[in-house]
Amino acid sequence: MTEIQQKGHPKGLYLLYFTELWERFSYYGMRAIFTLYMVNALLLNKDQASSIYGSYTGLVYLTPLLGGYIADRYWGNRKSIMFGGILMAIGQFIMFFSGSFYANQDIAMPLMFGGLGFLIFGNGFFKPNISTMVGQLYKEGDRRVDSAFTIFYQGINMGALIAPAVCGTLGEQYDVTGAVVPGAFKYGFLAAGIGMIISLIMFYFYKNRLLKTPDGVDVGMKPEKVIKEVSDLKPSNKIGLKILLPALIGEIALFSIFKFVAQMDIIGSLIFSLCLVLPAVIISDPSLTKIEKSRIWVIYIIAFFVIFFWSAFEQAGASLTFFAQEQTNRDILGWNMPASLFQSFNAMFIVILAPVFVAIWSFLGRKNIEPSSPVKQSIGLAFLALGYLFIAFGVNGINPWDKVSMIWLVGLYLIHTIGELCLSPIGLSMVVKLAPVRLASLLMGVWFMSTATANKFAGELSSLYPEDVKIVAKVDAKPEILEKFTSLNYLDTASLWKLGYQDSAIVKVASTNDIINKESKELTNISTTADVHKVSVYHLNLVRNSNSKMNNFLVDNNGKYLYVYKKDMVKDEEKQSIEIFDLKPEKPKFLSIPIKNLFDFFMIFVFMAGGASLILFLISKKLLKMMHGIR
Repeated sequence: MTEIQQKGHPKGLYLLYFTELWERFSYYGMRAIFTLYMVNALLLNKDQASSIYGSYTGLVYLTPLLGGYIADRYWGNRKSIMFGGILMAIGQFIMFFSGSFYANQDIAMPLMFGGLGFLIFGNGFFKPNISTMVGQLYKEGDRRVDSAFTIFYQGINMGALIAPAVCGTLGEQYDVTGAVVPGAFKYGFLAAGIGMIISLIMFYFYKNRLLKTPDGVDVGMKPEKVIKEVSDLKPSNKIGLKILLPALIGEIALFSIFKFVAQMDIIGSLIFSLCLVLPAVIISDPSLTKIEKSRIWVIYIIAFFVIFFWSAFEQAGASLTFFAQEQTNRDILGWNMPASLFQSFNAMFIVILAPVFVAIWSFLGRKNIEPSSPVKQSIGLAFLALGYLFIAFGVNGINPWDKVSMIWLVGLYLIHTIGELCLSPIGLSMVVKLAPVRLASLLMGVWFMSTATANKFAGELSSLYPEDVKIVAKVDAKPEILEKFTSLNYLDTASLWKLGYQDSAIVKVASTNDIINKESKELTNISTTADVHKVSVYHLNLVRNSNSKMNNFLVDNNGKYLYVYKKDMVKDEEKQSIEIFDLKPEKPKFLSIPIKNLFDFFMIFVFMAGGASLILFLISKKLLKMMHGIR
């Protein structure tokens, strides 16, 4: 190996670095504002937004199985990366158009789901292939490969660091009263789309010049077809059919159980059922030796515990963002820091602390006291639980309208980053070490599938976030009903928004005896009375903070439903509608236990991650024996 090869890195590495940086900028930029967009612009409830968020992030980790397979068999890395990048760019611009028509859900919602579809499939072709190309730039046995991946992953973290700052600042904007400007989210999606275009342009123009092996052979080209004898194919097909048929039956059965018995949505049922079927198919391979099966079981067990880690860690884009927006004091010397910007702290702490952890593990390794991989992962789960315990202490006993110091949320991200650095780098390495070579790709798929399961589970857990106001419906009311709203002048909105979140402060809102037709979602029999009903400023602020374009109000006589008359401009035409908010929503339950407040919510993750950490630690010695000499 030459002196140049030992010291320097090929220029192709830096092309992949910047290509991945801008792609991650696009992904994390969109993710930073995605749930805020759904709640504040599309007026979805937090549980609805959380479920969609979980489905999206779950599928993002599932589609690389398809993209990796097509690249390996047919297209090669380069074509797959370009195809995936184009799909993702299209997806981001569709999200921009969704944000442009946010006031009309009949247009905005289909556009949003269409954009998510392009992003999901595009990521499936882009993500697995660009990482694969890093190792191909070096000869087998080149010691620079480890440092090359370290440099490459720095690009991921740099993209994750700057994305919320740019896309969040552009997309998450507030008016002078502190209410969200729903029309601004499109600019965050636009910035994410531009980031993806930059990534594509760099890759397209420099790939042929820079992506080469040390011997000058182009990297990532279309794979050569391997032609087999017909006699070789027959036994393989028989074995495949023997395994495929039971797997298909099992998948259908499990999907049906999750969908119709557990009442999960289609995507959750698909992800959870696949996460059980694929491992079962692999472990049933009759060619596996006893030691190979033992090591594969270690991969499965660790993957199971990792689900608990990522499902709690990935609250960053959902429930923790809701908390940042609603109950965190984000004022910094008169500047109202966007809630989405908090998602940059994890990447920032990784950039700062990663070299420290490399040094710590190296030091412990030299002393021969470095913890085993299972123990490291149990430590990571323990830090995750500690982070939620920290923020649970910060919110314990506060009123729903109180705002806490941002130190609680920043501290959580710091503690979680320490946990991530203990756990995250270990997983992929363990799969590579423990998996039989002939099943390495499939078992890597199992590992990514566990991450997909964790992300979907994260969305389900985020849906337990306790809400004090939930939107019930948005309806186009009849002209005679609108006339009753427009004739009311019970509420002085200019004075109202100067008040704080004092629960004792009340405003007078016209009451009504109307009912909601649940089937047609129309308001009927509006008849205002001379009496007035008291509604807290806290509840009205929650409603207005989600949408600043509110005009007049009605409230039913038991104070449960608030009817908000609103005007919107859609395609230069004025559209009048009524939004119905539930001021006394039923609190969510976890294992039949009501989640009454944020303390209860955060303690779910303390017990879940803490319990997983303890169990994994207790069985770590057994797992080490099952690994048969691999640490």
